[in-house]
Amino acid sequence: MAHYIPENLPNRIQHYIDGEFVDSISGSTFDVLDPVSNQNYATAAAGQQEDIDRAVASAKRAFDFGPWPRMLPRARARVLHGIADAVEAQDSRLAELETFDTGLPITQALGQAQRAAENFRFFADLIVAQSDDTYKVPGRQVNYVNRKPKGVAGLITPWNTPFMLESWKLAPALASGCTVVLKPAEFTPLSASLWASIFEEAGLPKGVFNLVHGLGEQAGDALVKHPDVPLISFTGESSTGQTIFANCAVNLKGMSMELGGKSPAIVFADADLDAAIDSTLFGVFSLNGERCTAGSRILVERPIYAEFLERYAARAKNIIVGDPHDERTEVGALVHPEHYDKVMSYVEIGKSEGRLLAGGGRPDHLPDGNYVSPTVFADVAADARIFQEEIFGPVVAITPFDTDEEALELANGVRYGLAAYIWTQDLTRAHTFAQAVESGMVWLNSHNVRDLRTPFGGVKASGLGHEGGYRSIDFYTDQQAVHITIGDVHTARFGATAPDDAAPVVTANP
Repeated sequence: MAHYIPENLPNRIQHYIDGEFVDSISGSTFDVLDPVSNQNYATAAAGQQEDIDRAVASAKRAFDFGPWPRMLPRARARVLHGIADAVEAQDSRLAELETFDTGLPITQALGQAQRAAENFRFFADLIVAQSDDTYKVPGRQVNYVNRKPKGVAGLITPWNTPFMLESWKLAPALASGCTVVLKPAEFTPLSASLWASIFEEAGLPKGVFNLVHGLGEQAGDALVKHPDVPLISFTGESSTGQTIFANCAVNLKGMSMELGGKSPAIVFADADLDAAIDSTLFGVFSLNGERCTAGSRILVERPIYAEFLERYAARAKNIIVGDPHDERTEVGALVHPEHYDKVMSYVEIGKSEGRLLAGGGRPDHLPDGNYVSPTVFADVAADARIFQEEIFGPVVAITPFDTDEEALELANGVRYGLAAYIWTQDLTRAHTFAQAVESGMVWLNSHNVRDLRTPFGGVKASGLGHEGGYRSIDFYTDQQAVHITIGDVHTARFGATAPDDAAPVVTANP
């Protein structure tokens, strides 16, 4: 099959600041590759400190003097629904460009575009329905909570499902009345640039949305350190999160960080094995394995271990790896040659740490591009690197266990704690295990199916804070307590009585 290239593909990607597409002030650019051919298809403006300064100044003007933070929730909601309408109207085109830029299979990219629209609809409805706390002390006091948007939100997004994950931050930030500066991942700048026309069409005021492309150590670093940006929402790897944490501390910024994962899927002997195999295959090999919540460690109870391995490996060998634009493709090309090299290095490490059951290299029919066969390692020890470290690709480690206690020790025995997946028909075990596992989210008898009302985030090295539902609104707003006195208040009357002239006045020694 010939490599598919979308029509009207831009060869130049610019920043979007104060309602205009602009180049970097310095003229700096970087090359952007497509993951199937690894050929440069565009140059993107490489943001520097002065470009971030310009974008933040635009966002701050829009926040301080523009209409957006002062609009009624219903008026902002109409704009957000307009954004969702615009995304849905061009979801096929968005998916086409996202697939070209990321290597995600086209069917999965389409689903991500549709989820982006749903994110905006959800937060549009949420801010209209939102209520805040009021407390009364009868006859004395009424106390209520006043929410105020925090200001300019700095949003730093990853490359694995960029358009959808950008919407995940943009929607609640805008719904709350904040203005934003978005710094997308440098590997995948294409889809981020599409937001500008979508927002203009929906009527978002000028300056509310600003976009600066560039490298993390340049544009991202400048955004994190900018004194006029009071909060940072970041999704990415844990080591970068540590750097951002340290840099935010200088100005005591608000932070929400969703970081790496090495999530366990625990399959007990009483599980619905057919459903567990379907779900654990999808959970690690969908989105090319480039997902933070991937169940990349599968722990299987000993009585069903051999059967599970046989069936799982046979299915993994049948997964269709191919051109991302082919609707039959289930695993496409990894995002970038740098990431491909990283994943392949772990595949080689795994050959000495586990028993290779499937994959283990490049598919024979795809000599070019960033393709990795779905790779399955069995009998992986708890101290193995492929058990402990995030690979972020189509690679899974499978390990047996004999008791519930051993399963819990294995599940919790890594530095990460983002998600966990538990497969059992025993209701008591399911809830007991769910509450004991060290993860921010748990799915029982399911892969990752999101409810946007629930908190999303991790523990340990997997994150700081939670977003999703009202927790997102909490992050992007300040909650001000207002106390109103409606009755007499007893107050001690300091200084109301003159001191007794006969009493000695005690003064400090000079």
